[in-house]
Amino acid sequence: MLHPFHHARTSPDKPAVIMADTGQTVSYRELDDRSNQVAQLFRALGLQSGDHIALMLENQPRYFEICWGAHRAGLVYTAMSTRLTEGEASYIVNDCGAKAVISSRAMAGAVAHLPAACPGVRHWLMLDAAPAAGLAEGVSPGWAAYEPAVAAKPVARIADELAGGDMLYSSGTTGRPKGVFVPPQATEIDAASPMTDILTQLYGVDASTVYLSPAPLYHAAPLRYTMAVQRLGGTVVVMAHFDAEHYLQLVEQYRVSHSQLVPTMFVRMLKLPEGLRRRYDVSSLRCAIHAAAPCPVPVKRQMIDWWGPIVWEYYAGTEGNGVTMANSAQWLAHPGTVGAAVIGELRICDDDTGAVLPAGQTGTVYFANGRPFAYHNDPAKTAGSTHPQGWTTLGDVGHVDADGFLFLTDRKSYMIISGGVNIYPQEAENVLINHPKVADCAVLGVPNEEFGEEVKAVVQPRDMADAGPALEQELMAYCREHLSHIKCPRSVDFEAELPRHATGKLYKRLLKDRYWAGHASKIL
Repeated sequence: MLHPFHHARTSPDKPAVIMADTGQTVSYRELDDRSNQVAQLFRALGLQSGDHIALMLENQPRYFEICWGAHRAGLVYTAMSTRLTEGEASYIVNDCGAKAVISSRAMAGAVAHLPAACPGVRHWLMLDAAPAAGLAEGVSPGWAAYEPAVAAKPVARIADELAGGDMLYSSGTTGRPKGVFVPPQATEIDAASPMTDILTQLYGVDASTVYLSPAPLYHAAPLRYTMAVQRLGGTVVVMAHFDAEHYLQLVEQYRVSHSQLVPTMFVRMLKLPEGLRRRYDVSSLRCAIHAAAPCPVPVKRQMIDWWGPIVWEYYAGTEGNGVTMANSAQWLAHPGTVGAAVIGELRICDDDTGAVLPAGQTGTVYFANGRPFAYHNDPAKTAGSTHPQGWTTLGDVGHVDADGFLFLTDRKSYMIISGGVNIYPQEAENVLINHPKVADCAVLGVPNEEFGEEVKAVVQPRDMADAGPALEQELMAYCREHLSHIKCPRSVDFEAELPRHATGKLYKRLLKDRYWAGHASKIL
């Protein structure tokens, strides 16, 4: 019973999706019929198992029919951030080799000109493109209207169903994001998976679950967890955007049993006035899961005090090579841990020798006997993440205690995690260094009370006399012309010279230490 089509038979009118802001509901029958029509459309467009598609959509009810349609057609689907610039989006579309791209009128400003930049794409489909009269004047040039194309297809299952999967984008060796592909473990579309096992055995997810998703669906965890809940027959409530009080209101309104958040959301809820926080009944919550960013120990303690011992934490990556987990009792016994391994086996290795280190010693975190993965079009990065023994790493540093619980210390790549969003400094550095007034630059994460970290640039001007507020504003504006705003510095400091080795290596740690002095480690 691990697929929406099973639940469409047994509970056809049960809500599979509820949009929190509008109340719009998609039943399991509707989800199954529409995903079948989507799969039929893909076949009619000539897409076969193993082909790639990309989607750039806001949180909306049709998100799932597209992903499930791609999944049952054996396609590899890449969900893209709605915050990407046109250049960033075109890079991902071209890199993943998408043969079809699906977007919406809400995204029209960001995607309207993609067809000219992505000649390999055969089909461009836009949701909500047609006016109410049913005409297609709302479609941007080069795009076709999605809804009539889908509605014209039968609701019958395609004859050659085969499980597909997602390929989401992570960091690349040059700062460019790289697609991470984890091959499906079975060809049957309703096969069990490690994620469904975790949801049922550890989190207690079943057909009675009401799962509140407050994050963008293009992120790995929200997309994979919501689809896993639908595999199990639960109801997914999707917020368009997170708002602290609205989140609490939705928990009470829908009697939410499960949810996944990031620590920034905890912080925002905890900063609500006490009376406002206590106004809402959250007693229905049985499991609150968090990951994606470090959670300060005091924040975690306050959440457990408020919601009870229902808070789970896990450590994993888009790569899916391993997972650690800790429930509230385990975390309280090991404050600051990100859990013990539940998928794969932890190995802490010395960077120089590759030798496995004993408990308590810090080194690179590897998973042994985890799921294999590869970085799309980047065998060098794939090889660089692999130990000679075949173990794989996300590039994090930490130690394991005597009980097998992992504690993270730092990230080798200096990836910035701001409000649960991964930001790769090299992308902003590559932009800033091209500014005519910049001689050298470094981008790094610095402390931010609400988001954990924020982006800062440290710039060596060509002429130190230019350093000052005017140049700071000019550089931030320049960066925003080329990158989505979340990746851009929120402030710029100036230095006469950046700390570089004679070989050219930047000692970013020396810069970071200045900003983190007196603050807790950014990863607990």
